Parts: sequence; structure tokens; C-alpha cells
Amino acid sequence: MGEETVGLLSRFRAEAAARGLPSGEAEEWIRTGRPAVYVAEGSQGPVAVRLGGDPMLPDDAPTPYAQFVAAVDCALLPPDATDLPLPADGHLLFFASPDVASTGVMPDLVRYVPAGTPTTARPVKDIWPEAYQPRLLGTLWQQLSWPHDEEGGYDEKGDWVDRPNELAAAWSHAVGWRPDWTLQIGGYPIIANWDPVEAARDATPARHDPGQDGAQRTEGADDWVLLATWQCGEDVEELDHGLVHWVIRRQDLAALRFNEVYVYVDMI
Repeated sequence: MGEETVGLLSRFRAEAAARGLPSGEAEEWIRTGRPAVYVAEGSQGPVAVRLGGDPMLPDDAPTPYAQFVAAVDCALLPPDATDLPLPADGHLLFFASPDVASTGVMPDLVRYVPAGTPTTARPVKDIWPEAYQPRLLGTLWQQLSWPHDEEGGYDEKGDWVDRPNELAAAWSHAVGWRPDWTLQIGGYPIIANWDPVEAARDATPARHDPGQDGAQRTEGADDWVLLATWQCGEDVEELDHGLVHWVIRRQDLAALRFNEVYVYVDMI
């Protein structure tokens, strides 16, 4: 868990105690949270994410069949800021087609470029839409996220409403909910119509992989995790408050295998 998150938890514990909330309930609230990184435009720190424009690709890399969304510089993510087995350096490249029909297991929509690999900018031509507006995302927060039913939900206007309970109120007062962001890495997904992690589990057959002891291991509920979410905003006018989620099996991410990433396109 990142140093920034540890500080947030200390403030929350103090606020919960001041409100007379049982420490056991506060610790359970913390336990159910999952650390995530939220990135937005600005220049409060090093630019960890480059959004839009042309992807930087190795010369021998195949041409993408979907538009480039973002490049994440893994070396600039705070250590232990998520609970994902992310690479320590290099770049993760994300691609997507902004269409609700473009949902399912799709290869080549996440790529890993190891650190030090020579790359050049390569336009992704003849693909709808045109390249997304290039932006640098240099403002980054570490925050805990909670399952959808713990945090709250969207009202009929599409506005986020915090769950009205005492622990959530203590967190909001001591820490505040995450500010506006463009790209989320790790954590629980925000949900418009369906949980993308649940959708990935339901849509794919369980896999049986050998465990560390060599015995066959059946895929569990926690194997699928959210890798990233992009809030499309004005980049995709065809979607009303569009969301693109990239979901992956934890063991595939650890092995840098991206041929079975589940992409879920949604809108509020």
C-alpha cells in the first residue's frame, strides 16, 4: 500500500474514532477497499500517462486495429499504489473502439513495451474514430475504491451519489472522495449498467491452470481484476458519459500476457 494511502487511512481512523464508530467496523471498511491510481490532466508531478495522439510503437510491432487511448509509464506509478502485479517499468499501451458493441475478450488492445525499447510514433490510419486529442496526464492521486454497492451509485441524472452511511461519511469528511479523473488504474470499477469484472467472469469459461505445486488450479472469483478504466468525456461524443474498462486475469497480467483482455464499453 502506497505511503499516501497509509496517510489517508490514518486520517480516516482518527475521524471514525472521533465519531464513536467501532474500530472493528472501520477496519472492515478499510479491508474491503482496493487501492487504485487516478490520473487527470495537470502538471502536479511527472507525466505518468500520455493520452491520445499516435502510439509509440516498436518498428516490428503489428499495426493496431483499434484507436490508441493511452500510454502508462509504469515506472512513474507510485510503488504499491495498486494491488495489481504491474510491471515495474516500461509502458502499458491501451487501445479501444468506442462502441458498446465492442465488448468481449479481444487480443491486442493492451500492449506492453519494455523499458529501453526503440519506438517511433505510428499513426493508426483508416480506423474510426480519428485519433483522440493528445493530452498529458500529470496529476495523480492514490485512493482506495470500494465495491459499487459500498460506495454509492448513479442517480437518474447520471450524477454520483455517495452511500449515506456513517463510515462513508467519516471517510468523506477526513479524506474526501476522489476528484475528477480521466484514467483509473486498478481498484474497483465504477459501474454504469453492469460490473465489467463480473461480465468478464460470466462471459469466459473458467480456466484450469497449474498451481505452484503443479496441481491443477481452478480459476477463482478474484482472478479477474480491473486493469484500467477510461472516462471518455468529449473524446467520444457518441457515448453519453462513456466508459471503457480493460479487465484481465491477475495471473495473465503478472506474466504480461494480454491476448485475453476483456474490454467492456459502457455509458451512463
